[in-house]
Amino acid sequence: MKRTDVFLSAGTLGLALFVVAATAATGSTGEFVAWAWERHHNVLSWYIRPLFVLPFCFFAYKRSLWGMTLTLLALATSMFWFPVPAESSAAVKEMLGAEREYLTANWTFWKVLIALLVPATFAALALAFWKRSLLYGLVVINAAILFKVGWTFLFSTGAGAMTHLPAALLGLVVCDALILYVMRRLRARPSEPARPAGHHG
Repeated sequence: MKRTDVFLSAGTLGLALFVVAATAATGSTGEFVAWAWERHHNVLSWYIRPLFVLPFCFFAYKRSLWGMTLTLLALATSMFWFPVPAESSAAVKEMLGAEREYLTANWTFWKVLIALLVPATFAALALAFWKRSLLYGLVVINAAILFKVGWTFLFSTGAGAMTHLPAALLGLVVCDALILYVMRRLRARPSEPARPAGHHG
């Protein structure tokens, strides 16, 4: 890992934390959360979020810490990239209402453990692709997305969960297809001939 990569990653995280701290210090946290949440009703953000797995895995494979950091920041902010929809369906409102209720309710021990699965998943992904273990990474991706799908059916209404399902499954199919394609290409590469240890006179 290059030293420059580490410095850029630390600087990017520091800047992000500064923005968060400045928002909290000005007392505008509530306004910002409300502004972002309104834009999260745009389902386009639901469809692009699973796809951030791909650049994260790519940068982990290339062992670029800065690229991984930028991808995580993009993922965190993607919920408010798109404008507020002119109208949201009742199912979308049910899904986001269940999500908001879950996040704002009392945080029990098991909820903390579930929340810790998020950084643990990205750590496992980073390790898998850093070590060039694409199959292990594929298992992590499928487990994470299917767990999210199960969570929506457990905590949201049936209609709300079904609204979220196409975005999750599309993201899963795209990620699986591209990673399996890369795995096939890598296996098809001819192995490099072994270099002689030395020449004898």
